[in-house]
Amino acid sequence: MIKKLAARVRQYKRQAILTPLFMVGEVAMEALIPLVMSWLIDRGVEAGNMGQIFLYGGVLILTALISLLSGTMSGRMAAVSSAGFARNLRHDMYYNIQDFSFSNIDKFSTSSIITRLTTDVTNVQNAFQMILRMAVRAPLTLIFSIIMAFTINARISLVFVFTMPVLALGIATIMTRTHPIFKRVFKTYDKLNNVVQENLRGVRVVKSFVREDYEEKKFNTISESIYTDFVHAEKNLAFNGPLMMTCIFGCTLVISWLGAKAIIASGNNPALGLTTGQLMSLITYVIQILGSLMMVSMVFLMITMSRASAQRIVEVLDEKTDITSPENARTEIADGSIDFDHVSFSYASRSERATLEDIDLHIPSGAVVGILGGTGSGKSTLVQLIPRLYDVSGGCVRVGGEDVRSYDLTALRESVAMVLQKNELFSGTIKDNLRWGNEQATDEDIMEACRLAQADPFIQDFPDKYDTWIEQGGTNVSGGQKQRLCIARALLKKPKILILDDSTSAVDTRTDALIRAGFRSYIPDTTKLIIAQRVASVKDADLIIVLDNGRVVDTGTHEELLARCEIYREVHDSQTKGGEDQ
Repeated sequence: MIKKLAARVRQYKRQAILTPLFMVGEVAMEALIPLVMSWLIDRGVEAGNMGQIFLYGGVLILTALISLLSGTMSGRMAAVSSAGFARNLRHDMYYNIQDFSFSNIDKFSTSSIITRLTTDVTNVQNAFQMILRMAVRAPLTLIFSIIMAFTINARISLVFVFTMPVLALGIATIMTRTHPIFKRVFKTYDKLNNVVQENLRGVRVVKSFVREDYEEKKFNTISESIYTDFVHAEKNLAFNGPLMMTCIFGCTLVISWLGAKAIIASGNNPALGLTTGQLMSLITYVIQILGSLMMVSMVFLMITMSRASAQRIVEVLDEKTDITSPENARTEIADGSIDFDHVSFSYASRSERATLEDIDLHIPSGAVVGILGGTGSGKSTLVQLIPRLYDVSGGCVRVGGEDVRSYDLTALRESVAMVLQKNELFSGTIKDNLRWGNEQATDEDIMEACRLAQADPFIQDFPDKYDTWIEQGGTNVSGGQKQRLCIARALLKKPKILILDDSTSAVDTRTDALIRAGFRSYIPDTTKLIIAQRVASVKDADLIIVLDNGRVVDTGTHEELLARCEIYREVHDSQTKGGEDQ
């Protein structure tokens, strides 16, 4: 995991390497300062020698300036490298997600991916910066300070040897108790983000059903869970401070007592015991040594906190799409003919029952095909196999006479346009959204596609017309307007296969008929698959497919199915004769 994360430093390696190097300079100067101070006191102040005071005072100022400069540069390099590291992490995760197939995306919820890209990356970034600085500073300070302390007086410095095991045991206990809590709390963050996202996307439904209290209760339950976990974790972490301060004050008292006795016993003679300046230096080294141990504990705690986040990030980085382009992939699609050769399919998460079973269909290029069936009959799953959003579990899907698995993915999906019932519009102008279908489309091309999709009349009513700004998700246009814009976007692509997945459900029957007429004139050679709930939307199709429980019940024209297919006839009668019973 560490190796995979470290590889994301990339172009910021220089700053990451310079950070600890500058830190060495800062720590070395900080270790010298107490020693120079002892010389200043013993050889200058107590001896009354102004020359020595000026000499060691100058050295003290110089070491302090070098320490300050080194620390500043180290901090700057750490900030650049950690921010760059986080940038690369988000970049690699996001780009990897773009290659996911639908089955890969099914493994991660939207809210979980957002948490991993934001909160988890921030946690790992903070840990990385702390490792570059504190994880280098603390051990170096510890080593340098212990060496200097033992150089001054080895017997008194043995106090540290007895203190360190106590600290190590305390830190290990805190880490062991805290890591499982942080691991749990980040999963709870996923649930929190999911609740917030769901609430905001469905805010109109929430308000129309007056369910604000229910949504607040859901939010409060999860928020309370996060609060409880963090309080529990912070209670464990709270022991770190008192533990450290107890050790620091204890060591200071013991060293002061032993040092005072040594000074008195030696008559302030350095050759026999300890000087006043050396005692002050030892006390300073006590603070540095135990302070460095406190830094080590902070580093371990930050690593403990970020470890769960790092694991979640690596999960996304390691996830590889199960749908890829083959070697020597075909890039040319001959036509829009589609063949389902005894196709079966089941979702990995719902493997107890096949979603599609033994689908055997042959659709010629340029045909208009209607697909009808009840909820859960497999209509949407069927058409998602054509552009390889999922791969078949059994059998074979052919486009243009070739297995879809033999095509380059980009080439295949460029030849297939899908318009979903809940298609997405993105923040930007109407033109920006429509050019998703064809980046090179002219204004005339855009207007023609919109006229065929029956979108031009309502666009002309907007003050800014085609430059009207669309809010994220298309919240400032109606459902029918959004569907017509999405259809226009698909038309601009001029695909070999056009799939309409119940994408005219929000428009009236007259507009629906005009849109279908536009298809015949604008893209006559394109194979058109129309999933619909209304018989009127597919009755003029060259072929109508009736699905039920993942199987093809019957195929034929409108008249043929009325004559022999009971399911089709029931749907037709319920829609055309329902008004007569009232």
